[in-house]
Amino acid sequence: MYMQAGMNRVTIVSGDFVRTGGMDMPNFAVAEHLADCGVSVQLVAFRVAKELVARSNVRWHKVPKPLRSYTLGLPLLDFAGRNVAKKCLERGGRVIVNGGNCQVGDVNWVHYVHAAYVALPSSSRLRRAQHLVTHRLNLIQERSALLKARTIIVNSERTRRDLTERLRVDDLRIRTVYYGIDAERFFPPCAERRRRLRQQLGYPDGPQVAFVGALGDRRKGFDTLFSAWCILCRDRGWDCDLVVVGRGAELPLWQRRAHDAGIQARIRFFGFRNDVPDVLAACDALVAPTRYEAYGLGVQEALCTGLPSIVSASAGVAERYPSALQELLLDDPDDAVRLVASLRNWRRHHERLLGAVGDLSAKLRRRTWQVMAEDVRSLIG
Repeated sequence: MYMQAGMNRVTIVSGDFVRTGGMDMPNFAVAEHLADCGVSVQLVAFRVAKELVARSNVRWHKVPKPLRSYTLGLPLLDFAGRNVAKKCLERGGRVIVNGGNCQVGDVNWVHYVHAAYVALPSSSRLRRAQHLVTHRLNLIQERSALLKARTIIVNSERTRRDLTERLRVDDLRIRTVYYGIDAERFFPPCAERRRRLRQQLGYPDGPQVAFVGALGDRRKGFDTLFSAWCILCRDRGWDCDLVVVGRGAELPLWQRRAHDAGIQARIRFFGFRNDVPDVLAACDALVAPTRYEAYGLGVQEALCTGLPSIVSASAGVAERYPSALQELLLDDPDDAVRLVASLRNWRRHHERLLGAVGDLSAKLRRRTWQVMAEDVRSLIG
């Protein structure tokens, strides 16, 4: 495989290059693909997976992260990224930055738009004030970086609209590239594998509904799901349990509330997991009433596993839903009563929805990380 003439070096600036996370995995996939193509790849990051660092044509410019804080580390990432990027551009290379993380005017790959949503914790006033200050700084950095960019890559048409409508970015500079998937990790399980996984994970008999997302604030909408689950559990005919994968500052709060509501036996909090493909393969559906989601890689992973996935209609991944699955989309992520109705509808029509999801699952699994990375390579080449 050969790159276009003259494109023999690329610098990518991102917090982490690892195989997890809605932003980390896409960056990892592009870095890996470029390295496979023989490109000299410079990574400016806090953390890089060992398999990338081990490659002879990959160089990691390690950036310190004071107190393990991304907020404190971002100015250092920007500074280091600009220095490395300047040398790369002078030698005819290309530079990919992510949103407002580095003020370099070449390719900007947008995974999240700060101007589209303010994620505030529900804890102390001090923490909320700190988040507001950080948000304002992110807005300044984001706007400045995007106005400098020659080419902007977005992960959905939803993100494209956010940039054109909220930040007045010229639509002609924007290209949409949907995320890929690891089809060898996320695929519909056979009956025997599913039975074995349910046994290993300790799932009780009956359908299992999954929620996957951080519990540090209310962006992922777990509060709406919790309210809906309380309503459902008052119905003796509701035979489903909830599996919650994710950690964050609010995790202890939700564990206490589940106990106080008397539904602790109907919700299992798994915390952070490295075996998300297995957790999903042992479940029957996924719920993601997110208030803001530029794309929604977790939902795509569930769909690729064959799970009917209820998600906010405003999420970028909802663009991929065919007409046969529109009933799984939520118009209002704050409406717990409507979510209850959606879950009941899924339970009544589970078999029919499984068939429709199967077609979408096959389509999504054909778009691997390799395919996505080739699209990005074509754009920057």
